[in-house]
Amino acid sequence: MKHKGQSMKWMVIALTLGLAVGSASPAAAKPLKVFILAGQSNMQGHANVSTLASMANDPKTAPILKEMGNADGTPRVCQRIWISSVGCAGDGWSDVIEQTGKLTTGFGASPSEIGPELTFGIYMEKALGEPILLIKTAWGGRSLHTDFRPPSAGPYVWGDFELARREERREDVEKQKAEKINDTGVFYRHMIEHVKKVVADLKRVVPEYDPHQGYELAGFVWFQGWNDLVSTWTSPNNDYDEYGRLLERFIRDVRKDLSAPQMPFVIGVIGVDGRKAGPNIQALRRAQVAPTLLPEFKGNVVAVQTAPFWDDDLGALQQRREKFNAKMDREFKKNPSLDRAGRDEARKKALAETFTPEELKLMKGISNGGYHYLGAARIVAPIGKAFAEAMMDFQKTR
Repeated sequence: MKHKGQSMKWMVIALTLGLAVGSASPAAAKPLKVFILAGQSNMQGHANVSTLASMANDPKTAPILKEMGNADGTPRVCQRIWISSVGCAGDGWSDVIEQTGKLTTGFGASPSEIGPELTFGIYMEKALGEPILLIKTAWGGRSLHTDFRPPSAGPYVWGDFELARREERREDVEKQKAEKINDTGVFYRHMIEHVKKVVADLKRVVPEYDPHQGYELAGFVWFQGWNDLVSTWTSPNNDYDEYGRLLERFIRDVRKDLSAPQMPFVIGVIGVDGRKAGPNIQALRRAQVAPTLLPEFKGNVVAVQTAPFWDDDLGALQQRREKFNAKMDREFKKNPSLDRAGRDEARKKALAETFTPEELKLMKGISNGGYHYLGAARIVAPIGKAFAEAMMDFQKTR
């Protein structure tokens, strides 16, 4: 939705004064494009910058790496892309601490990490050829059924299966119900409040912003799902249909609360484990795609599959490394007198005996667990680019 502010007023004044055709006027500037990125830990981004180098070894990601860095190999600072981010600073779980600046590395879950925001911003600016602002609101470990629950969904509904399991464990169900009431929708509200705060004073985040040009809420990217996936008591029997229904309401409510009834919406579909993912992940993927099938969302809501960007080789290597680490931990427990230097030497020797030099090189491209896309820039960076490409399809038809 476009917010022109006083631009029309200035246009009238300019015409009245008989300004020469082609002369500069505040009305000539395009509205600042604003894109919202929201979700949980994978929107935060857990790809350590140390894994960027591994992108150079893959012909699919090497061109993306060039867009992300300078000629000397240092991370690029995007001069026409600004970002305001909450959820990554502080504990990454509940803090609403804002980070602002020109887009570069370090706007991920920590100053040493990146998320989809970096390549999303780079490729959006490259396609549009104009300044843009990203507003990122992402907190780790948050669900759609509770934390991001949209207002129109009403209170959290306790299922019989979940109640039975909690009673079996002799939990204080009434206390938990009260806590659930307090938790429901909290991060949905944080998200909406922050977006409104930023657009109410854009010059605070974008110093070059001219209020006369106005702004446009040009798109929303949603990348979330892991906590709903593992909430087996909330969604027993691989039934994630409720997730799809909540996401439908989420889209409607976001558009309503931000006064942007046709704002393009991109859904990042969970891609952990790639095409070989188990039945639970496959079921959640179908639920995440479901809203795009509704007639009301045709042409303005799209799902982007992230499974194609999963790296099976890296995934298998990470599983082997996890088994290796568990084995080493067991051996160290048997020999508690071994000091840290001794453990490091033993681990180094065992690594060389267990993995080939090529595997050890590939391992440098991994910095986190599978649920965080292995913390691999060669996975996360293409995902951000794919989100941008999906968003650009909307821009071309508007």
